[in-house]
Amino acid sequence: MGKNPRKAKKEEKTTKSLASLNSNYRKNSSSHKAQVVVNLSILSLFPFPFQPTSPISVEDLEKFALRPAPRDVTIQCRVTRDRRGVEKGIYPTYYLHMEKDDGKRVFLMAGRKRKKCKTSNYLISTDPTDLSKDTNSYIGKLRSNVLGTKFTVYDRGENPEKKPFIKECESVRQELAAICYEKNVLGFKGPRKMTVIIPGMLENDERVCIRPKSDIETLLIRHENGNTDNLVTLVNKSPSWNEQTHSYVLNFHGRVTQASVKNFQIIHPDNIMQFGRVAEDVFSMDYSFPMCALQAFAITLSSFDGKLACE
Repeated sequence: MGKNPRKAKKEEKTTKSLASLNSNYRKNSSSHKAQVVVNLSILSLFPFPFQPTSPISVEDLEKFALRPAPRDVTIQCRVTRDRRGVEKGIYPTYYLHMEKDDGKRVFLMAGRKRKKCKTSNYLISTDPTDLSKDTNSYIGKLRSNVLGTKFTVYDRGENPEKKPFIKECESVRQELAAICYEKNVLGFKGPRKMTVIIPGMLENDERVCIRPKSDIETLLIRHENGNTDNLVTLVNKSPSWNEQTHSYVLNFHGRVTQASVKNFQIIHPDNIMQFGRVAEDVFSMDYSFPMCALQAFAITLSSFDGKLACE
């Protein structure tokens, strides 16, 4: 018997979306093609190109943090930086809240750099007050290389190097993302360049599980070796030079209101995530499928971290 035309069309669409690493993002409509680049300090009159947020259950914070955003939905968040006090002036605490349609905010997670570490090492927790590794609230971490140009995001699993005799694969930590910053030869005059590598997606919109047991299996090494199987490579959108303001600018559609070298948009091929300053210690962070909250928050933490080779 022949296939139902509708079913065949659906299968063809699924195959194409999986071939492009299950991106399946909506293509920009004609109304969104004529986007105008504006100065970061000016609110744009154009609508935000992402789909609006929708009610999402966050009763289980750990489950929500690791679950990819639903398709065709943008989750809008707010990141606040607490630098009050002598210690927090050096080691600020970063809080992530989801913004709801009614104006209220829901706490999702917090992150803070660990002290006395050879490289930058941020612990991420679903407890806003207890950011230690020995609690059930600990859900992951972000770690950098010595130069602060490459970062890896892990879940709460075990490090196979410290516990090489782990038998259960499920207890080995997952790598959720890798972030690479290219050296900026222009110093402060030029924008940063970012590459983000995340695990690919399966047909059921579940994330491919990446649990490296050796260096050659890590996201960073696989990316360097050109082994892109089951990986999604994302890049930041290059800003445009504005002759009137003599600065690099991006259009954040009103979600970002202050200029900062930390501001960025991640694309593949459309916007998947954007982040930028709205006040001295307040930032907006929006993300969509296939990214999850933990991946997005960790990427923002990498943006906060100092990069000697990039600046």
